[in-house]
Formats: sequence, C-alpha cells, structure tokens
Amino acid sequence: MRFHRASVLLFLLACQAHRAPPAFDGDRALEYVRAQVAFGPRVPNTPGHRRTGDWILEQLRRTADSVVVEEWTQITTHGDTLRLRNFLARFRPTATERVLLVAHWDTRPKADKSANLGQQDLPVPGANDGASGVAVLLGVADALKATAPAVGVDLLFVDGEDYGTDFSDSTETLIGAWRFASRRPAGYQPLYAVVFDMVGDRDLKILQEPYSVQGAPEVVERVWRTAEDIGHGRMFRREMGAALTDDHIPLQRVGIRAIDVIDFDYGPNNSWWHTTDDTVDKVSARSLQIVGEVAVALVR
Repeated sequence: MRFHRASVLLFLLACQAHRAPPAFDGDRALEYVRAQVAFGPRVPNTPGHRRTGDWILEQLRRTADSVVVEEWTQITTHGDTLRLRNFLARFRPTATERVLLVAHWDTRPKADKSANLGQQDLPVPGANDGASGVAVLLGVADALKATAPAVGVDLLFVDGEDYGTDFSDSTETLIGAWRFASRRPAGYQPLYAVVFDMVGDRDLKILQEPYSVQGAPEVVERVWRTAEDIGHGRMFRREMGAALTDDHIPLQRVGIRAIDVIDFDYGPNNSWWHTTDDTVDKVSARSLQIVGEVAVALVR
C-alpha cells in the first residue's frame, strides 16, 4: 500500500494528537514556582505565608484522595511564637506499601548570606529554596491525579524548615519535619522517603548527599538508577556532595529510610543561596521537568 505524503502527514498528526500527555509538566511546575513567589516571602506569621499555605491546600484538595492538615503553635528557643502548618496529601490511602515525598514550603526570614550587608535583614524570596520542591510535589500530585500510582504515595509539605540558624535545634529549624517524625500516624512506616529541596536551579547538578548515602544507601541507589533509566543520569551524578542537615535527618532518626535530593551548588560559588537573589529567573522549567519525571517514575 502506498500513501501520499499528505496522507502520511495527517496520519502522524493524528497519532501525535492522541499521544498520552507527559507524566510531569515542567512548564506548569514553573508556574507553581511563580505563584508561590508572587505571594511574597513565606516567612511564618506573615500574610505571604498564610496565603501560600491556603493556596497549597487548595491545590492538594483538587488532586489528592485525602489531605491531612496539622496546625500548631511553635515556641522557639529564642521565644518566638510561630503559627505553622504541615500538609499531608495521600494517594491510595488504604495501600499498605507507601512512598513518602517531602518538600518545605516556608522561606527564610533573613538573607544572611547576602554579600550586600544592607540586604541581610531582608527576607529570602525562595524561588529555588522552597518553591521549587513544592512545585515538584504539586506536579507529582497532578500526575497521580491523572494516573494512579503503583503504590500508596504521601506528599508531605513541611513548615518552619528554614526559620532559624541552629540546625541542631528542632524548635528553630526543620520544625515541620521534626513535628511529623514525632507525631506521624500510628504504625506509619513508608518503604522510603525522598526530600526534594533546591531542585529548580537552571544549571542543575544533583550530587549524592553523604548523610543520605550513610543512612539509606539503597534509596540513593534506587533514585539515581531511576534517573539513569529514564535518561537523566547526566543531572543525577554519582559524585559525593556536601553533607547537609535537611528534612531527611528527622525522618532518619525515627527509622524512616530517607534521603535528600538537592542541588546545593546554587549560583556562582553558591552565591544565590540564602540571599535576595533567590528569584524566579534562576529557576528552569527544564530542571523541574527532570526532577519531576524522576519523582513520578519512583512511584510508577
């Protein structure tokens, strides 16, 4: 049988029109970053923080099978009273085998790493440090709404991660992760957990975090192998990065096999981290796409 060129073209266009949409939409994830930053800094007790939390909850109620909200008041070692919220979005909530994906949604109150001394008392916009991880999880929620996962999936959005400066003090930093770890549902033991933090850098390069390799090497291997299998091994490098105290540490302390997926090399000599330069123009839809595809593949 012979087709005319026009017939072939029409046939290919028809096939393309019926092709399944991508499992993760990086462009939409970038819009989720923009939406968060538009609310203003997400520092606890501020209007931007409250509005962002309400918006995240609205997105999750649109996609997840169920959403658990934990709201509490935290008094820090330095006497600050913070109004905080954790959100736990659940897919296939009755499934016994579960995977936990985590991101923090708050931002740092002071840009203490800014080279300009006059900017060090200003809040961090948090386009990458905060909004990118949230955007990935919201994009995963969209994908799981369209196609149910193979296992139960929990998306945890933790609050108060970046408030203080002492990362050994559970009342100052990593507050939401410590709260969840100590008050998680009775018998809750996911197969593993993955924290996504600072994953939108337009110059994406994710190295293996040492506490993750030490505490859950099989999870690191699973994530990096998944990235390689779907063609993203160039971004997920089998090199050792900086040892970081992040939201995976409280989870590890209670026996959850948790790791940190993070690109800690943010800007020239890490010059955009914890500064006022952490803005949307530093974040890439392509980077969000890569990380989001890995996240979805983990639960498919």
